[in-house]
Amino acid sequence: MILTHGQVKQLGLRFLPFADAASDALSLSQLLRMSLFQITVGMGMVMLLGTLNRVMIVELGVPAMVVAFMIALPVLLAPFRALLGFKSDTYRSALGWCRVPYLWFGSMWQMGGFAVMPFGLLVLSGEQAVGPAWAGEVLAALSFLMAGFGLHMTQTAGLALAADRATEETRPRVIALLYVMFLIGMGVSALVVGVLLRDFSHERLVQVVQGVSLAGLLINLVALWKQEPVLPTSREERMRPKPKFCEAWTDLASGGHAGRLLAVVFLGTLAFNMQDVLLEPYGGEILGLSISTTTTLTALWAGGALLGFGLSANWLAQGYDPVRLAARGVLFGIAAFSAVIFSALISPPFLFFVGAGLIGFGGGIFAVATLTSAMTLPLRGIAGHGLALGAWGAAQATAAGLAIAAGGAIRDGVNVLAISGVLGDPLSGPATGYSVVYHIEIGLLFATLIALGPLVRLSFKRSSNPQTRTGKIGLADFPT
Repeated sequence: MILTHGQVKQLGLRFLPFADAASDALSLSQLLRMSLFQITVGMGMVMLLGTLNRVMIVELGVPAMVVAFMIALPVLLAPFRALLGFKSDTYRSALGWCRVPYLWFGSMWQMGGFAVMPFGLLVLSGEQAVGPAWAGEVLAALSFLMAGFGLHMTQTAGLALAADRATEETRPRVIALLYVMFLIGMGVSALVVGVLLRDFSHERLVQVVQGVSLAGLLINLVALWKQEPVLPTSREERMRPKPKFCEAWTDLASGGHAGRLLAVVFLGTLAFNMQDVLLEPYGGEILGLSISTTTTLTALWAGGALLGFGLSANWLAQGYDPVRLAARGVLFGIAAFSAVIFSALISPPFLFFVGAGLIGFGGGIFAVATLTSAMTLPLRGIAGHGLALGAWGAAQATAAGLAIAAGGAIRDGVNVLAISGVLGDPLSGPATGYSVVYHIEIGLLFATLIALGPLVRLSFKRSSNPQTRTGKIGLADFPT
């Protein structure tokens, strides 16, 4: 049987992942090459939040408080993503490029940060012969700031470029592909760097970190090559007054209460992420579960999230209001954390595993619903994709970073008071710190519901007619 060209094309669209993300303006080969910048962002995040975290504490003997401060520095730069996105919206080079220069300089900042980072860490650990005593802290802090700034700039400009080149129909699937590439970059680089650092030495640390630095620059160079058309501009055009950031933000906010929506995203992300570093320790320390048992929590969370994504796709395809759907996700989150709290009173801890799955389920619904609302905010006049995606990334990344830091700090602080007897005998156990964090998350989820209330009355313009949607979700609908 000989298949026609049309039949072959339909088979490709059906069975090849993300084949339908391509369009006439952005071919599949160009899209796959462009998505490589997310690989380098994933590599950088693994280095900053995983590999170097462990190396500094264990191999180099750096105090945990100093390590936490260094890791927090890139998170402090997250709010500037909105400004970076706006600058890439309005910048014009002599060649007419607006996104590529930000991709390039973001790559350079990223490379520079990782290039000097191992030397700063070695000085920080005490390997210092000359110079002031504070040199290690300053060098390490500057390297983390440079790398974090480069990661934020690269990702914001790259996502905006992808959104510019994609069509309204393919944009959700393009964003989905970019998110998947980010996960691939994190997974593969974690395995490779872990193997390379198995036989640790100071020389090996320098080689690996600088190797990541060089690889990131080269991969980003391939990713941005010929991705933006050359449209030469005159000096007069480049010298024209540019709009101000406050004017662009006002323009974006006038399209549907963007500020309130971002506040909802911030509160919801804060509520769902404070448990990130506490759920497995809670299962081991409080419920007495083995390591092999607690490792299944990640699978339960991921399975719940995927189920939430799938059901949200069907509900949205049926015309369900995304704001009401976000509220449904919040309600599942409240039930999830309540189950986790009560699991300490029930044996076997069946409720604990139910709660872990429901956290992923509620968080998945909340992410899909709020991102659907955010993507339908009309971009008019000054505001562009860079500003919109930068604002979203700023709210999400800042909230996630603060949530993780706050969750651990609150748990430790409350447990110190509980074990010392300040809180009384009924609250003197180690479960008190965990319970306080979970109760705070429930309170934040109720605050998210309050913030969502006025948005229910708003009519967000959909990017496509609900009656014509297929029910497929190409996770545009995933946080970046």
